[in-house]
Amino acid sequence: MPTLTRRNRRISLRSGLLIAVIIAVAAGVISNRPDHAEHTGRGQHAPVQRRTRFSPVAVDPALFARTACMAYPPTRGDRHLTVFLDAGHGGLDPGSVGQTRSGRTVYEADETLPVELDAMAMLRTEGFRVVVSRTTDSSVARLTKADVNDTLLSAQGVHDDVAARAICANDAGANALIGIYFDAGAPQNAGSVTGYDAARPFAAANLRLASLVQRDVLTTLNARGWNIPSEGVQLDTQLGSAINTAAVSYGHLLLLGPAKRGYFTTPSRMPGALIEPLFITDPFEATIANSSAGQHAIASGIAEAVEQFFPVRRPARAGHGHDAAHGHG
Repeated sequence: MPTLTRRNRRISLRSGLLIAVIIAVAAGVISNRPDHAEHTGRGQHAPVQRRTRFSPVAVDPALFARTACMAYPPTRGDRHLTVFLDAGHGGLDPGSVGQTRSGRTVYEADETLPVELDAMAMLRTEGFRVVVSRTTDSSVARLTKADVNDTLLSAQGVHDDVAARAICANDAGANALIGIYFDAGAPQNAGSVTGYDAARPFAAANLRLASLVQRDVLTTLNARGWNIPSEGVQLDTQLGSAINTAAVSYGHLLLLGPAKRGYFTTPSRMPGALIEPLFITDPFEATIANSSAGQHAIASGIAEAVEQFFPVRRPARAGHGHDAAHGHG
């Protein structure tokens, strides 16, 4: 049985299965609902494009899908730091599915991508090199026959595609990792949660990064009057569910967790956090997730958290050597 959360309703972050969610939208008008144009459904719109000053570079064209694991240089200044951003799901893995308040069906994979690309553009202007897991609606790994089951990813495919994201972050030499996903559950479930892994040598840095991401994303969302509840910062062992017995035994989110012999040999090697800022199965929050205003707010919070996570190096003082803020531990 999957390892579930406190309400036993959270949908797996690692599941490649398309979950049909039937949402009954309550009658009446709720104040502060986002009145922004919604995106069209999966497969009905072109991938989000961002104009960049410099062309991206594939980290390893032989290892990853054609438009996956791309590195973007900073556009202003250079802090000599690399941030890895993962737009959850993609390709044959649409992630969770929900409906907006107008009844439009939305897929998690379609909503995580523009957030990732928007945050990438912001961080580049602050001097960061940014590596993104994907730039289009695609997998990250180069899939094999074993990875595909009809029109969806197999259990092996789900494992391989998430593992590829950790490998991408490692190969890119990332200094921090942030996964961008959306939550799912019963229609009445709502709120933002950020996960971190405590079973790593850099667990304290994981917790600090997750705390910043949770706080700053909620701040930017609720500055617009949306009043998104906070589910706080939680251990990754309390998030997601597993798709087979091996994943149950592992017990962590693959993107953040440690190595385990015979199951996972390429864990991420840098501080990381994974945020689910909204429930895509709540019509109100799905509408925010599907709006450009909501996506921009989430991206802004992520970019702010990254800037706060890294120390700001100040100019040396005469006779006092270098004066720099403490690192991330």
